[in-house]
Amino acid sequence: MGDKMKYYLYMGALKPLSWLPFPVLYAISDFLYWVVYRVMKYRLKVVRDNLEACFPEKGEEELRAIEKEFYRYFCDNIVEAVKLLSISDRQVERRMEVAGASLVEEIASQGKPVFLYLGHYGNWEWAPSIALHYSIPKVSAQIYKPLRDKAFDRVMLKVRSRFHSLSIPQHSAMRTFLKLKRDEGTFIVGIIDDNRPNHERFPHYMSFLNHQETLYSVGGEEIGRRLGAGFLYLDVERVSRGHYRFTFKEIVPDGNENEYPYTQKYMKMLEATIRRAPAYWLWSHRRWHRLKKKNKNQNQK
Repeated sequence: MGDKMKYYLYMGALKPLSWLPFPVLYAISDFLYWVVYRVMKYRLKVVRDNLEACFPEKGEEELRAIEKEFYRYFCDNIVEAVKLLSISDRQVERRMEVAGASLVEEIASQGKPVFLYLGHYGNWEWAPSIALHYSIPKVSAQIYKPLRDKAFDRVMLKVRSRFHSLSIPQHSAMRTFLKLKRDEGTFIVGIIDDNRPNHERFPHYMSFLNHQETLYSVGGEEIGRRLGAGFLYLDVERVSRGHYRFTFKEIVPDGNENEYPYTQKYMKMLEATIRRAPAYWLWSHRRWHRLKKKNKNQNQK
């Protein structure tokens, strides 16, 4: 089947779903929860292993409660992403509280790019709606990794461009940012940087979530420094189902980091967010998989 036909099939299925009111979408989410968690047990071992490794101080009952809430929210996140295909600005603004947007305007008014770090926490697909809450910069962007399914990748690009945000592939990020800096002077780019790095040729480690040795990416900070950018963190709170509070916070390094102080401070800020309400982070990703495998092989030698 051609990618174009697949795209129209995806949109034909998802667009009508996006027209449904939130109560109906959340009823669908409740059914998805039963399928994903109870029937499919989607990545259940990964989720359990991650939670147990990150929160050894919590008992089994508490960990299971976080696990169940994670899967419930995971399904909510799916239907909320679909809703972006038709939701209005007014609807989004009713569901989003945004604080600290003046920090964005302060950096942009100096002609600097804004590098905004956030995690796979809460509804990151709604994050581009923050552009409704500041007047400058005019250009918003986000770095993304293209999906293997080109047709579905096109669907996700449509979802992510709902608030006129540019989606920039990782491989062309530097070239694009240099062009934006030359043409616009200032812009804001969202960087979701809490997955395992795509390449580990020159690894960088730090302590994260229960002092676990954790690989982190440095590309965002390297590019930001070269462009003279200001660095901010977007703290996300889930207020209630379908309602969020997004808060811009300045990333101020502690001063005791040996290298990449902004990235390390971002990771510490993200950890604080996760610890505040653990269920809303993406526990199903294999954050420490390769490191655990490496350590296991070393112990066997």
